[in-house]
Amino acid sequence: MTDPGIPPEPAELPSPAESVAYVKELGKPTAAEVLRAARTDGRVALQPRCGVGSHAQMTTLLQDLERHARPDILTLTIDSHTRLKRFDNARAALLRNPADLNGYPLVTHGWQRGRQLNESVAAPLEVRHGSPDARLLFETTVASGITSFEGGGISYNLPYSKAVPLSESLAAWRDVDAFCGDLAGRGLVVDRELFGTLTAVLVPPSISLAISVLEAVAATREGVRCVSVAYPQGGHFEQDVAALRAIHSLGARYLPADVEVHAVLHEFMGVFPRERSHADDLILYGALVARLGGATKLITKTYLEAYGIPDTRANVDGLLLASRANSPLLDFIALDEERIERERELILREVAEIVEPVLAAGDLYKSIATAFEEGRLDIPFSASRYARSEVIPRRAPDGAIRYFASGSLPFSAGTLRLNEQGLASGDGARIGDMVKGLTSDINYFLNVFGETPAVPS
Repeated sequence: MTDPGIPPEPAELPSPAESVAYVKELGKPTAAEVLRAARTDGRVALQPRCGVGSHAQMTTLLQDLERHARPDILTLTIDSHTRLKRFDNARAALLRNPADLNGYPLVTHGWQRGRQLNESVAAPLEVRHGSPDARLLFETTVASGITSFEGGGISYNLPYSKAVPLSESLAAWRDVDAFCGDLAGRGLVVDRELFGTLTAVLVPPSISLAISVLEAVAATREGVRCVSVAYPQGGHFEQDVAALRAIHSLGARYLPADVEVHAVLHEFMGVFPRERSHADDLILYGALVARLGGATKLITKTYLEAYGIPDTRANVDGLLLASRANSPLLDFIALDEERIERERELILREVAEIVEPVLAAGDLYKSIATAFEEGRLDIPFSASRYARSEVIPRRAPDGAIRYFASGSLPFSAGTLRLNEQGLASGDGARIGDMVKGLTSDINYFLNVFGETPAVPS
């Protein structure tokens, strides 16, 4: 079944000035404004993942999610063909059967349909994709009036692509960031979310944050004025809370004072439980971490993660459950602040030892590529031949993620010793005991005060 009304070719892109005027005339808040308001109010903004090939189905999906769960920001997840600039393949799949696509082919549908999606909902949209070269996709995003764009020259290359040189992806994303700088000069601030999630599972916090710091420094030098640093939930409560709290310290240390910096938590991206009650516990756990870590935004999960692409109802249920991040009961949860601060200090120390030699080396883009060649920058489990993947993370007995092997990362002897001690001892409560205690309070709140709106089946 083909999607009716596919344009024969995308219409010519409007000028940046016209796109900025369109966003202002649209009258809806930008993503940066939504994030600023959430942070000012001390609440966690919520955003689901979603994306389908058909324009009609994408419109319905966005409207259903907004109607039944009221997320703060909505997502346009892009298909794999578009991510790799295989636009002819995306068009052929769209004509054959839109269900063959694993996301929305925005470039193929064109910016006019992008505007239709934008106008169909009140919440701002963000484009999420995974492209090492997103220049045309970003131009189409801007023309669509979409005000948030995820990715970077490291984080949208090394976890996804095998043979794209870093020099190429960094140059492409430099152009994206320069376009953002031009838009900021015209009065439109685009939120640039950095994919610190990387390879998602067992990523040491300092690796995630170090890559985001380097991408953020590069972006802000090109004029980006709103940066969201996304962090993947690792599974250890104090360590995750510490990592989220470290983001603002890193922003103050390495970025210009006039840049807005937001912490974003991706709920657990590893293998999800198949039993719904356990999956719901994990979703709730992520919401607690986001709120208590001071995250501005939470990217939600669903109870169907173990089975494949979630349906609308599962996405709605996941959003409603994650909305408990904003429960007033969380104000009364006592945290092990001493342990959190120790973790935060170690993360800040590790990030500094990783990024500061790179930042001090002159040409940042060349310095990043050279550091990866030499292993002074690295990410675990990379798909790319341009990362050594010599870093081997390991879970300590308490569930925290430590460096079992740090490869050629320029860590001091003291930092290595702290990781060795963490793997040997693992002080603190085990994750399961902590979750059980916290969820009992929140479940009480759900039973006494909660109400569940009707949702589509």
